[in-house]
Parts: sequence; structure tokens; C-alpha cells
Amino acid sequence: MSVDQQAATAKRKGEHIRICLQEQVNSVGIETGLGRYRFKHNALPELSFAEVSLNTDWFGKKLGAPLLVSSMTGGTDEAGAINRRLAVVAETRGWAIGLGSMRAAIENEQLAASFSIRKDAPTVPVIANIGAVQLNYGFGVESCRRAVDIAEADALVLHLNSMQEVFQPEGDTDFRNLLVSIEQVCRSLNVPVGVKEVGWGIDAETAAALVGVGVSFIDAAGAGGTSWSQVEKFRSTDDLRRQAAEAFADWGIPTAESVTEIRAALPEANIIASGGLRTGVDAAKAIALGANLAGFGRVLLPQAASSSKEISQEQLLQQFERIEFEMRTAMFGIGVGTINELRQTNRLILK
Repeated sequence: MSVDQQAATAKRKGEHIRICLQEQVNSVGIETGLGRYRFKHNALPELSFAEVSLNTDWFGKKLGAPLLVSSMTGGTDEAGAINRRLAVVAETRGWAIGLGSMRAAIENEQLAASFSIRKDAPTVPVIANIGAVQLNYGFGVESCRRAVDIAEADALVLHLNSMQEVFQPEGDTDFRNLLVSIEQVCRSLNVPVGVKEVGWGIDAETAAALVGVGVSFIDAAGAGGTSWSQVEKFRSTDDLRRQAAEAFADWGIPTAESVTEIRAALPEANIIASGGLRTGVDAAKAIALGANLAGFGRVLLPQAASSSKEISQEQLLQQFERIEFEMRTAMFGIGVGTINELRQTNRLILK
């Protein structure tokens, strides 16, 4: 990786963080779909609130809650600080944590430190991350293995971001024959390999094809939260792409629709629901719809990116605790005391 390429990567990562913090980058005209559902209140829950437990496990590792810090960033000093703050609080509360795209660290060892969070999160699941399309641009099994090693990760996720790449000025848009390459990675690594979208959702047919070649988990990452065509619109100097991005502000499969569709088609699949989740009630709905974990992304970023490390971690801790409290309260409100009971509830109904 040349000095110019390193500078370009750092610039892009910094721009993504700034834009996500300062600009209106939500999907427009499309929502997560979680708002279409409500829980049917149980006035006689027949349990103590103190007994309501969020404890679960994911690929053999225990979690304090079925919650995930979704993949966001890495590759710069600023991004490394964000990852470490998130990791400390994820470890404290028992959440899984995903890392942003590790392409930069594979190409330049000097950038690996921003993804090295195991010392901050020694016991919770850590998920390494590579763009699936990079398997068509010189990356292979060894690159994926290197990402896992850098992060000391428990799993690897390959992200699918075809629409983002189209609008990204330096985008890689050859998505041909990726299923075969994904299968090779799944067969070769000794950790679970998952696939995630980045905000446009995954349909049942695609999920079935992925599971069929050995993918261990699917992160739906549906529409209704951050739209990366909107993010790239703010970076682009190409008027054509900037204007065209507006036409895709409502593109994608809503998170709730993606999760329910995948679960109906694949009853045994390991599913993560992410994309626009903001509260513990959202997370409870996602689990009741069929997800194994619920992921939170940009909603955590303002606190994680605070200029003060101490204030940042305190605010993040409060945010994590609030999400958990909301989730436990929703469970209490429908009379379920465990995550398994929440998955089986018949009290999530259409409004």
C-alpha cells in the first residue's frame, strides 16, 4: 500500500465518521418495519422483574445480552479510539462486538492496531470484517485468516455492500462469482464465517444460498437506518452520482422484513438483526421476530466519538445499560423471563 493510498484510506475513514455524525444519512421514505409491530401487554406477568434475564450464548460464548456492537470503523487513530471505547463497554456489559472493514490493516500492517481490541474485550465475541467484494480484488483465504488473527477474533463476517461501492468514488464493483469465493473461505477458516449487508437487507433466497455454501450466520443489516448511498453522496465530487444517490434513499429491504423472511425460510439459521435499531424495545421486537442477536451501530457513535475518553465511556455505559433496561422491561411487560421465551412469544403483533 503506497503512502498516497494510506492517506486516501485514512481520509475516507475520517470522512465516513464525520458524515455519520454531522449529516442526515438515514434512509428516506423507508423505515425498519419494527414500528409496524407492538407487544401485547400482559397485566399479570407472574414473574419478578429481578428474574428477567438477558443472558444467552453465541457460538458457545456466553453473553450478558443478545446484543451486538455492529461493525463500524477502523484503520485510523480516531477509529481505533472509537473501537477501544466500544470494546471496553461491550466487555463490561457482555455484548458481542464487530469491527469495521479490516482491508486497510491487511494492506498495511501499521494500521492493524486500530482493530486490536482483544485486550479491551477479553471474553466477549469479537467479529473480524472484510468486504466480500475484495475476494475479487486480490484478497483470498489467507487475507481473511490474517484479519481473524489481527483481531484475535471469534468469527469473521464478509460484508456485502454493492450499492455503496457504486456510489463510492473509489468503489470496487465486480461482484461476480462471489458465492464460490465465500464458500472457499467458509471451508478454510476454523472460525464461524458470516455474511452481512450494510443497510439494504438480505432476502431469504440470498440467505439460503449463503447458508448452503457454509455461511454460519447472517446479519440482515436491513434498511431504515444508515443509508450508505446517502453517506457517499456527501463524499462524492461527481454530480451525477450525488444526484443519483437521492433516487436510492429509500432502497432496500426493511430490517423487520429481512429478519422474518430469512427466519421463515431457514428455521435453524443464526440471524443477527441490525439496521436502524435504537432502543431495547426494538431489540426485543427483533428477537421476537426471529433474530438470535440484535445489533446497534450509528446510534452508539456520538458517544464513542466524544473528545473525552472518560466521558465517552461513561456515556456509552449508560447507553448500553438503558438499552438493556428497556429490553428487560419489554420482556417483563409480556411476561417472559428469558431470551428463549422471548423468541417463542406470541405477544408480538401487528399494530
